Amino acid sequence: MNELATRSGNPPLPTPSNPPLAPRQTLPTMYDLPSEDPEEIRMPDEYHELQSMLLRVTFRPRTFPGEQVFVGTDLNIYYDRHHLNWYKRPDWFAVVGVERLYEGRDSRDSYVMWQELVSPFVIVELLSPSTENEDLGRTVRQPGNPPTKWEVYSQILRVPYYVVFSRLNNEFQAFHLVGTRYQPVSLSNGRLLIQELELSLGLWRGSYEDINRLWLRWFTADGQLILTPNEEAAAAAQRAELFAAKLRELNIDPDSLG
Repeated sequence: MNELATRSGNPPLPTPSNPPLAPRQTLPTMYDLPSEDPEEIRMPDEYHELQSMLLRVTFRPRTFPGEQVFVGTDLNIYYDRHHLNWYKRPDWFAVVGVERLYEGRDSRDSYVMWQELVSPFVIVELLSPSTENEDLGRTVRQPGNPPTKWEVYSQILRVPYYVVFSRLNNEFQAFHLVGTRYQPVSLSNGRLLIQELELSLGLWRGSYEDINRLWLRWFTADGQLILTPNEEAAAAAQRAELFAAKLRELNIDPDSLG
């Protein structure tokens, strides 16, 4: 029977020696799904790129090793295997407890939930006038349309923390999932505390990539800045210079120690 089915071009019928494949093996993967919408002409502006990068390089949860942390920026999240053209594309999101590389070997073109099986832990949307209503959960799903952003994040993906930041008025809003609904979070010293990651998220005024403004960035749970690689290098150089100055006060040439 299986031989006849194979010759006719149909897949062989399952037998004890030929069991049906698991859904993970039969459903589309990130290689099969588009990573961008060809009808979408909007590209992220410079602010979106810089703000997302600052969030990326300062996101270092203490409760998960780096190889179990994935950060996505403007990346499709596919969430419904029955509607392969439905996806959401957050400005920034982080997943913990998942392999940094797709199947341990490749960078991701998209994030496919029925393959990954781990939802984002925190999502950040950078508010703009065109997305404000959807980002703040004001839109209502119309018949025949995909679920709204808030429906997907809160009821399907069940993302524990959701953050919205507007650079136009520097308003920072944070929400925590309670049941299937997002509730506003009272900030602690102006920061969103996420105990599960031993991190906090807040606003910082300073210069990043030669632009001085108010930025959204990650801190330790007790409010210490998590430095970018450039800030770490500058701090190390400053410490070295201070040490050299102390040696000179003792009439020791720091160059002679090398």
